[in-house]
Amino acid sequence: MQLCGVCSEHVPKYRCPACRIRYCSVSCFKRHKDDDSCHPIKESDPASSGPAPVSSAEQPWIVEDLLDEDSQTDKVPLQKLQQLGDSEALKDLLRNPHLRQLMMSVDSAGNKASAVRDAMQEPLFVEFADRCLQIIEPTQTESAGDKH
Repeated sequence: MQLCGVCSEHVPKYRCPACRIRYCSVSCFKRHKDDDSCHPIKESDPASSGPAPVSSAEQPWIVEDLLDEDSQTDKVPLQKLQQLGDSEALKDLLRNPHLRQLMMSVDSAGNKASAVRDAMQEPLFVEFADRCLQIIEPTQTESAGDKH
């Protein structure tokens, strides 16, 4: 199992876009930037042979940058993530400050599974989760809805 490149204590969930070091939290990212330990990957010398690699800052993030090895089996394809971002229904729901607070509580919780269970007691959070599932797995959620 890989550990955070900054604190070496937790499983990293993110990757620095400049130097690609893996880190576990916003505080580790800030510490990484504040300590001047971020050394962006430089492009190769233009005089050298072969194409110059794209700098990491220009490379799009990939799902694997956000997930630990165990979570990658349940990853959502990038196309579906983009559909989530483009959904007007989700944007409307996310304008609700109560939903945003619920999501921040889940995100900052130490025990995320328990936090999600608690949040699922809120009809607004359930509606949000259902909308997400309708986008990610439209046929599965629609057929499940037909059974009720």
